[in-house]
Amino acid sequence: MIAVIDYNAGNLKSVEKALNYIGEKCVITRDFREIEAADKVILPGVGAFGDAMRELRRYELDKVIREVSAGGKPFLGICLGLQLLFSGSEESPQEEGLGILKGRILRIPAKEGLKIPHIGWNSLALQNQGRLFAGIGENPYVYFVHSYYLKAEDEGIVTASTEYSAHIHASVESGNVFACQFHPEKSGATGLAILRNFANL
Repeated sequence: MIAVIDYNAGNLKSVEKALNYIGEKCVITRDFREIEAADKVILPGVGAFGDAMRELRRYELDKVIREVSAGGKPFLGICLGLQLLFSGSEESPQEEGLGILKGRILRIPAKEGLKIPHIGWNSLALQNQGRLFAGIGENPYVYFVHSYYLKAEDEGIVTASTEYSAHIHASVESGNVFACQFHPEKSGATGLAILRNFANL
């Protein structure tokens, strides 16, 4: 069973639908016992960093996220869920993130000819043999929707990157903690393969 954390940050149904499509049982929940009992946990999300952190703290989900990630359970952050795993974001400088991984969340710089937010398909450059990308060919295309991006402190945790006005760390992996800035649940067969790899950890 995969627990998909509900903290009013949207994108839950598309994640649930993708997991069901690949034959995985999941529950959308903010119940501590369900999250702790799950085999794996996903933190999805779209929206603003500060609002999301306030909602996580309101439901005390920040505590259970730190607990299950520290306990070795496979944990996947998606889009805003990736950003929240880090210590903070330029979007909401006053709000502390979860601080589980080290790096900075920066605004995508303006560049002539490029629209922000970045919405659309981009190819990934894979590195460091990420387990989420096992069996997936070079330079896969995935779907992004974001205005802020990750610059990880340690390049050793970066498993995929892309270029869009900046060098974007698009996916990271550190022990049992995984995260994607892109949306695997909206990235066609490639995205389903990534979710399947996570489910099979």
